[in-house]
Amino acid sequence: MGSRQPRRLVIGIGNPLRRDDGCGLEVARRLRDQAPPAEAILVWEGEPIALLDRWDGATEVVVVDATASCGSPGAIRRFNATRRTLPARLFSLSSHAVGLGETIETARALGRLPASLIVYGIEGSDFGLGVGLTAEVERSASRVVDRLSARIRARYSPVTRSRRAVTA
Repeated sequence: MGSRQPRRLVIGIGNPLRRDDGCGLEVARRLRDQAPPAEAILVWEGEPIALLDRWDGATEVVVVDATASCGSPGAIRRFNATRRTLPARLFSLSSHAVGLGETIETARALGRLPASLIVYGIEGSDFGLGVGLTAEVERSASRVVDRLSARIRARYSPVTRSRRAVTA
């Protein structure tokens, strides 16, 4: 995407036709509706491996996706993917040839990871055909939106900007 790539990027991934698998997409859509225009929010239904090009040049990336580990539906997990490999048991369900975990490890091997890559996984319970999130996943998606919105708002608050100017 060249030199115009934003330094910070939030990406929601998933399949909107597989119920809870669409939770990352829903988080990104809601966040995009709330965020200032300068924030880069990507709703990504494509192949995860293409994310290498989407995040190229970004220094801070947050990815939101569904997990499927037979854990508690709606459980939210946060991973620092720049520091360690994603647990394969959580991100093993994928309708793609290359899933999110494999994409991140490919980027790591190629030296194409952003300086900061945080992954939020929301545990799903229904990955069957259909649209709409289950109630538990819906509530958790709202909580992740709230968390990410608070981080974005903090970047734009006058106090935060003045602190950055002092430390710059």
